[in-house]
Order: sequence, then C-alpha cells, then structure tokens
Amino acid sequence: MQRRQLLRRGAAFFSVIAAGPLITACGGGNGNGNAGQGPGSGDSGPPLGTHVFGLGVASGDPRADSVVLWTRVERSNPGNNGDIPLRLQVSTSADFATLLVNENLVATQVYDHTVRAKITGLQPDTRYHYRFVAGRDISASGLTKTAPAANSTREQLRFAWFNCQDWSVNHWGALELLAAEEDLDFTVHVGDYIYETVGAAFQAGQVEPAHTPIKLPNGMPLADGSVAALTLDDYRTLYRTYRSDKRLQEVHRKFPFIAVWDDHEFSDDCWQDHQTYNNANLQQTDRRRAANQAWFEYMPVDMGDVSFDLKNQRYDNIRIYRDFQFGPLMHLVMTDQRLYRDDHAIPEALVATSQGAAPEDAVKMDTSVGARYFTPLPTLLTAQSIDLVTQQPRAAAPSILGKTQTQWWKDTMRQSQSTWKVWGNELSLSRMWADLRQNPMVTDPALKQLFAINADCWDGYPAHRVELMQFLTQNNIRNVVAVTGDLHAFQCGIVRDQIGFDPRQPEAPVNPPAGNPAMVDFVAAGVSSHSFFSYLQNAAKAMPALGALVADQTTFEAFMWRGIPAGAHPAFPQGMPPNNPDMLFGDHHAQGYASATITARQMEVRFHKVRPLENGQTPAKPLLGTTRITLAAGSTTPVIG
Repeated sequence: MQRRQLLRRGAAFFSVIAAGPLITACGGGNGNGNAGQGPGSGDSGPPLGTHVFGLGVASGDPRADSVVLWTRVERSNPGNNGDIPLRLQVSTSADFATLLVNENLVATQVYDHTVRAKITGLQPDTRYHYRFVAGRDISASGLTKTAPAANSTREQLRFAWFNCQDWSVNHWGALELLAAEEDLDFTVHVGDYIYETVGAAFQAGQVEPAHTPIKLPNGMPLADGSVAALTLDDYRTLYRTYRSDKRLQEVHRKFPFIAVWDDHEFSDDCWQDHQTYNNANLQQTDRRRAANQAWFEYMPVDMGDVSFDLKNQRYDNIRIYRDFQFGPLMHLVMTDQRLYRDDHAIPEALVATSQGAAPEDAVKMDTSVGARYFTPLPTLLTAQSIDLVTQQPRAAAPSILGKTQTQWWKDTMRQSQSTWKVWGNELSLSRMWADLRQNPMVTDPALKQLFAINADCWDGYPAHRVELMQFLTQNNIRNVVAVTGDLHAFQCGIVRDQIGFDPRQPEAPVNPPAGNPAMVDFVAAGVSSHSFFSYLQNAAKAMPALGALVADQTTFEAFMWRGIPAGAHPAFPQGMPPNNPDMLFGDHHAQGYASATITARQMEVRFHKVRPLENGQTPAKPLLGTTRITLAAGSTTPVIG
C-alpha cells in the first residue's frame, strides 16, 4: 500500500509520497489503493496531445532514502488555465513494467502548473526511472539516483557543477557536453540560473540562433535602455524560456540537481531585497518575493530543508541553505550569499560625493567602480570596522552569510565526519588584489594604489572571510574545498585565515600572503556569460590608464597570478612577481563547466573549456580543452596538470 501526504507550509504546496511494493504498470494506486489504467491507455479522457510537458522533467536534492521529482504541465489549449490532474510513476526499470509509485498529483495555476513531489522509502545509491502522465500524454522519462548511505563502501563519487548561463549571449555548448556525461552521481548549480535583465550592456554581442530574444510581459526599464524582471510573470517567463533549451532539459533529465542562487535570480549585485542598478540601492520587497517564488516553482528542491511561505510578507520568506551527505566520502554544504548579506562596505553614493557630485545627484548615479569594483583596499579594510557615512564604529563587520547562517555553517563544518567537506559557494573566495603602487605600466597617479578588483565577492567582506577561515584552522577542520561560480573564469587558489594587509601601513608589502592555508577554492567559468577578462577590457575603455594591463589575456594572467620572468617584458626587465601567488591557476577568458571525482585519497577537478561561437553558430564540437587539477587529502596545495 502506498502512502501519500500533502504538506502545506504557509501557502506552499509540496507532496511527500512513500514508495510502496512493486505493482504492475497496467494498474496502480490512485491514492486509495484502487486500480488504475496504464499511461495513455483506454478510450475515456481527453485525446492525445491535450497536455504538453514542454519543459521536460527534473530531479533534485538526493538523499540516501529520498529524492524530489519535478515537472511542469500545461494544456495545449492556452485558454484553459485551470488545475491539471496528473500522475507520477517511479520504477527501477526503464520500461516501467513494475512501479514503486503510481500516484495522483495536481498541477495548480497558483504555482504556474509546476509540481514537486518528494519520494521517500527509496534504497540508497540506486538509480530510478520516473515520468509524469496527464490523460494520454506522457512526459519524458527521467533518471535519478539516491545518495550513498552513511555506511557506504563506495570508493568514488563524481559530480559536476555549473553557473552563469546567460540566455542572451554566446552559446550553451557546455550544457551539451555536460549532458553527454554518463557516470555523474549528481550536479550542482551555484547560481545565475537565469539573468533578470534583457538587453543590458553586459549582454551585448552575438548569441546562438536557438536563443531568440526574450520579451518580458511587464519589466522595469533601466537607465542603460535594458529591461529587468519586475513581477512574478516576468521571472516565470525567464525560467520558462531558459528551461525550454533541450540541452538544459537533458542535464535535468539525466542527473539529480542541487541548486542555490546568486544575484541574477533576483537582481545584479543585490543584497537582501535591494537592487544596485544605481546608487540609491532601492529596496524592492515585492520584487524580491516574486523572484523567491519563481525560483521555488522551477527548482526540484526538498521542503524538508528549503522552507518557503508565500503568506510571509517579508523579503526573506524562503530559506535555501542546506547540506547533503554522500556516504562517508563527501558532505556538501550549500549556502545563500545574497538573502542575508549586508550592504557593500563602501556606499556607492559616498564614492560619487567624494568625486564632487551633489548628494541629490549622487544617488541617481552608478559608481560601482570604487565601491564594488576596483575598490581601494585601505578604504575597504577601514570600512570593516568603521561606518564610512557616520564615521562611527560598526557593531560587527559586514557579513555575507548573516549571523544565523554563519553559525549553521560553523556547526555543520565542525560536526561533519566526512572525508571531504565541499562548500557549494556562489562567490570567489580567492584573493584577487591588484597592486599598482609600483607598477610601471600604470601612469595615472590616482591609480597608484592597492585595489580589490571585485568587492562584490568575498574580497569585499574580508573580515567575515577571515572569521570563517580561522574557524577552520583553529578547529583543525581539514579537506574543505569550495566549488564556486559567479566570476566567469576558471580559477583555483588557496584561501588563508588572515587578511594580510594593514590599512594603517599603506606602503607595506602584501606578498608573500600572510596566514595559514585553510581551504582551496575551485571556480568554474560561466556556461555562456561573457568572461571576466572581457569585462575588464570594457572597463578599461572608461579607465584608459588600466588598458596596458588588459591589452591581451597573456599580460593579464601574468599580472594576476603567473608573474613575468626576467627579460620577458620590456616594462619589467627584472621580471615581476605575481600579484596573487596563492592563485595557482587562472583562465579568465573562458566559458564552460567543471567536474570533480572524489576518493578518500584525493579530489580531482577538471575544468572543461568550450570554444567560442563559430560564424555566429554553436561549434559542432564545443570542447576546446580540459585542465586537470588534483588535491591530495590532507593538503591545501593543488597540483595542476
């Protein structure tokens, strides 16, 4: 006998179904144990083609005894928007000859006709087939897999992670490669599943023909002429559009999926419910709540861990940070680095007024450079303890995780007994400083400073990063690695437990880096978003004095992490040490995805870089190259190659 339970937490709808004894596909439970017809059979009911599963199927949040299954169904007649009854079937065989689950569900208009069902009572480390049936119409058959049990003797795990899949630029060949993988246990998404803007300046350039322009039903016009998602219909439109891509559908169909968001699921460089399109940092609670709901509707997430309450009128009516155990080998810790974070330490409007703008004009401007990008490091570090507007001491340094999530992260890391603690981390942890104080390629005196290149990531919250890293080193928590996105680059580096610079000594050297190695950060490039290097090249158009540093990728990589040997560059006859020696690998002009193989002895990461568009088309063979990086258990020094 199957058992079904409907959980309503606030207004959120979620089904929990216990897998039962095997039953034959020609009959099955209907919630009361009664027999039912097989899929698509019989003469009664609506004709074939009445229902459409146009966005495929997905599974997610796998545990040793459960997994969440997802689909969206709609009627082929767009005028009929009522609730849609459907059935979920789960089997251990691809032909669905016998069923563990044959259960009725309802896709409601309230949640855009999406359904989420958690199947419990499953066997660990086991593959299952699943599909949805509406009338005579059947969805694609999905394949999912449960996690290994706590006492599993599995010697190896494989997973992939990806991020930053902008529909509007380049191509999604990386997802074609990812979908072709055969032995992944699961996949991880670390944010920017959608981009909330259409036509933004950073989205300029060619895009594959399959990705036609998006038109939002409502939208919020921005100063650069682009349009940003504003309403629930807008965000739903983005998810429907992105999920219509067959390559992304295939990734979801084949592998369990574990996701958190970054900024673009709501608003670029956001914090809490504030957007940063200009210096006003406008608070948009209704918009934030719409983004929360759309994310919940389109992700196969487990409400045993993710909480969502539509009746809660606050911006933080959802909690998505959670953790997953994959036998004794791996503990995956997924964090939320947008919903609880404090504002950036240097207010953008303060930068504008310091440059001569009147206060009433300063809030209308966009001075992200100086506040969030190319931020003077002495000012940034001072702002960790002093509020730069009031000039009063802060009660606490600016935080990314917030107080409650920080304590959860510490408790989870301390209590973990797994060999590897893998942090699903949206933002780069590695130090990315630009020391231009003595650089002969920079001639503008105003730029003869030490900068944090990207203060929207962990470099902008250095005191909070140190708090976490010192917790690891002081508690001797080993084998912690981050799988990261956001940067639009491949990168690997050591993360230390000290900042390594005192703003009271602005001329002091910053290398070698201070502090003890705490963990290693592996950053995957975006699936399609323009590269970090290309962003810097565009920024140099407004800051010509930086042009020499980004004249070509070779020069930039040498400046960032490789260094320049003596005699190799006319500007540096004696050579130049790397700005960031703890960065052991970087390819800052790339798109692709990353995969990892974990054993008790080591973690092997592979960065899969794809080719650019070829004559405006997706390349027939997307893979350009693969970089292999190995980290031995007990070490914080990755080996490249």
